[in-house]
Formats: sequence, C-alpha cells, structure tokens
Amino acid sequence: MITLGKGTPAIILAAGASSRLGQPKALIEWNGETLVGRMVRLLAENSCSPIVVVTRRELQVDVMLECPEANIVVNASPEEGRTGSLQIGIMALGEELGRIPSRVLVSPVDRCGWDARTIPVLLECKQNTSPVPSGHPLLLCEVSKVLSLSKNSSLRDNIEIAKVNAPGQHMNIDTPADLEVLQ
Repeated sequence: MITLGKGTPAIILAAGASSRLGQPKALIEWNGETLVGRMVRLLAENSCSPIVVVTRRELQVDVMLECPEANIVVNASPEEGRTGSLQIGIMALGEELGRIPSRVLVSPVDRCGWDARTIPVLLECKQNTSPVPSGHPLLLCEVSKVLSLSKNSSLRDNIEIAKVNAPGQHMNIDTPADLEVLQ
C-alpha cells in the first residue's frame, strides 16, 4: 500500500442530475465496480482519509451501499452548482476532522480516467494541481478560498491550477456515446 497520501482527505462529487446520460453516473459499472466505488477504493488504497462523497438525495442509499467506508453527504440543491457540492464536502470534512483541511483531493465521479498511480504524483505538489492528461483528481490547496465562492462559481475562473504530468487518460462520461470508452 502506498502511504504518501496518509491524512490527505478526498471528496468525490456525485450529485449531478446525469440528464444527458439518462442514468446516475456514480452507479455506472466499469470492470465490475461502480465509478463511485472505484474512486473510493483507489483513494483508500492510497491512504487518503477521510473520504467524502457528495451526492443527491435520491442516490444516497445506493451510494452508501457502494461505499460503506466513505462518508456520504447529500447536496439538497445540486442544481445550484458543482462548487456548492464541493463546499458541502469541505464542510463535511471539517466536521469529521474538527477543522477545515488545508488541502484535499477532489474528483467529479464522471472524470474517471485517473488511476492509483495518479494520486502519489499529485500529493507531491504544494499548490492547486491537476494531472495531465486525465485532468482529475484535483489537488486543492486553497480550500478556504473555495468556501468563500458562490455555489455556481467556476473553480477554473477563481483559482490558479498548475498542471503536472501523471498517469491516466482524459475521460468525461456525459452521454451514452461516452460510455463506449468504458467497454
């Protein structure tokens, strides 16, 4: 087991409506496991802890069953924006840790092209960083700044994100055609 990520918390964003896809992205199966289950497993294998999954109310039970080792929290208003989901995840980490973390790994459930080798590369960084070519997860080091943004703000427009070469591939699962890359 890789211990580099020990103590680095992680947030998985899985509260989107999946309207273009027509089914919940978090529960899509890839190589015998759901996307959300795969992400939790990869983060846990890299000693990331705690792990929070932010989801929609109607997916809460299914996500809990897929990820018993993660803290599952609900965004009651996910349509207000992805940054709002991230803020809910940060606050859940704050409650669990007793403080707001200084850094956190963040990954939307539909950006699944990274693997266990991606994480140690990110954890070596000291600033907001995303891997090339996969684009996720994001190592977020300006956690407090994110809490001050509006729920519908774009992170890309509000924080600088450095790039680092790391294993993985760019994937974005949004439409039925995108599912073909998982086959």
